Amino acid sequence: MRYYLDAEYTRFGGELMSLALVPADPALESFYVAVEWGGTTDPWVEAHVVPHLGSEVVSRALASRQLATFMRDRAVGHMVIVADWPTDFEHLLALLIIGPGRMQPVPNFDMKFQRLPGFNTASTSRVPHNALADAEALRDYCEANPG
Repeated sequence: MRYYLDAEYTRFGGELMSLALVPADPALESFYVAVEWGGTTDPWVEAHVVPHLGSEVVSRALASRQLATFMRDRAVGHMVIVADWPTDFEHLLALLIIGPGRMQPVPNFDMKFQRLPGFNTASTSRVPHNALADAEALRDYCEANPG
């Protein structure tokens, strides 16, 4: 099963703020979490991302456990996680790490980087810069334009 990934973060190279995994089948449940962050947030992010988090903000530790549970509960068949931006994978993988040499127990999965020249998630998203809505827009585009 393919899952489409999007993440929002505080600035270029910054901390994770929210992450979503959306299944290829829109009838199935999606995952979305807003994560506590510290430090500075880029003014553009304050104006365009923070107002659209749309969820209770949870600790990074809880977000990590919730993500791992979601992935384990959907480990039927082979999981492929698709993203159109490399940093989204960086944040997904970092969220699975829980300490030195330790990670959440998750099933095997593949990552597919889908380069989409000319496609802009924000222009097709129902809520631009919300990770869940952006992941849905990515899914809708990729499923309609396989290749």
